[in-house]
Amino acid sequence: MHYLAVIALCLMAAVAPPAGETGFQQDVFDTSAGPLAITFIGHGSLMLKFEGKVIHVDPFSRLTDYSRLPTANLILLTHHHGDHLDEAALRYVRTENSRLVLTAACAEKVTGGMVMQNGDERTVDGIHIEAVPAYNIVHRRDNGEPYHPKGVGNGYICTFGDVRVYIAGDTENIPEMGGLANINIAFLPMNVPYTMTPEMAADAARKVRPRILYPYHYSQTDPLKLVDLLQDEPDIEVRIRSMQ
Repeated sequence: MHYLAVIALCLMAAVAPPAGETGFQQDVFDTSAGPLAITFIGHGSLMLKFEGKVIHVDPFSRLTDYSRLPTANLILLTHHHGDHLDEAALRYVRTENSRLVLTAACAEKVTGGMVMQNGDERTVDGIHIEAVPAYNIVHRRDNGEPYHPKGVGNGYICTFGDVRVYIAGDTENIPEMGGLANINIAFLPMNVPYTMTPEMAADAARKVRPRILYPYHYSQTDPLKLVDLLQDEPDIEVRIRSMQ
């Protein structure tokens, strides 16, 4: 293993976040409107808590028993693939009072949600949400179709007080990332061939310039490669959590 990667691994072990009430790793951030707790369920799935509200992102029942997790005030679905739109997980976290934000393709499978297209902005349950593009340019299926075609999936920017969190969804380092402003925390996917290589993720990070960067949905891709690639960017703190 690369010498710098060994150092990074040791540092991460020393500062591993405590387990939250669910047993998963959790980081807590101060915002102007109170604490924001982010729980790392795994893969592309997150759970956020803010102002007493629970937000589930792409709940996926293969990762955990969602009947043991809190039900949602708000659910965000980035796209319609089965590891992001899992109807079994939704049955556990969705109640009649849950607000559901999703794409048009997701709405063909799940009823009662609020469709957001790329470029839409809404305030839902007191949280400002921006839907931004998420798609492939380079990585394609054998028939030439992108794994994630342009205009089908969403990334989401959610604002919690003065903290803006970018959850990129399944995407590559697309040009639109250069127009995202004032991102404090970013989640960028890094699994080949479906989303980004580490080099693509490093390029995306330099476009978005978050203060804190979490590679997620990284499957068998080594996230420590991203640490190496961004070692010359001291203003971007890369945090590795268990998000295979």
